[in-house]
Amino acid sequence: MERAQDLKRKDHYYYQARREGYRSRAAYKLKQLNKKFEIFRDAKTVLDLCCAPGGWLQIAREELGDEGIVVGVDIKRISSIDGVTFICGDILEEETLRKILEVSREFDVVLSDCSPKVSGVWSVDHERQIFLARASLEIAKRVLKEGGTLVIKAFQGSEYPEFLKEIHQHFGFVRTTKPEASRKTSAEMYIVAKKFRNRI
Repeated sequence: MERAQDLKRKDHYYYQARREGYRSRAAYKLKQLNKKFEIFRDAKTVLDLCCAPGGWLQIAREELGDEGIVVGVDIKRISSIDGVTFICGDILEEETLRKILEVSREFDVVLSDCSPKVSGVWSVDHERQIFLARASLEIAKRVLKEGGTLVIKAFQGSEYPEFLKEIHQHFGFVRTTKPEASRKTSAEMYIVAKKFRNRI
């Protein structure tokens, strides 16, 4: 018999992902964000940080088509996706950034759906997630084109307001939202930031 936690995971979007061939229910979060904010409009290069298992990469590949460049980064290896370059690396290491820049010196869009291994202690999990989100922001500041777009997950909590301020310092358009595909009980928010400026 399946545990209650497992049953909860297998909700509407879980089954829809299986039917439509997406690797995770998270694919629908990005679909919904794109529908609302036109994240991929005119984009030709996309970088997806913490990309495993690859649901967001699948959506990015669909949106950019065969001519676009889609790069995924994760510390865990994933099964290959046609038309996607995967880099196995830790986003906290400079070597990973070097590998990213070898594929493309600039990106139109940077995506980050990073989450830590959950400890069950909320304050610890929140701080760890914001730490990963900040690491993603630092990479975005190094690789985004002027005017580029960042989509980044952040857990709500004590560190969230300050992190949001940091985003505002580098982007002309910033909105926060929670896609319908996010679980109701989740503390995650998605920050959509456009019009990148002050590139390092």
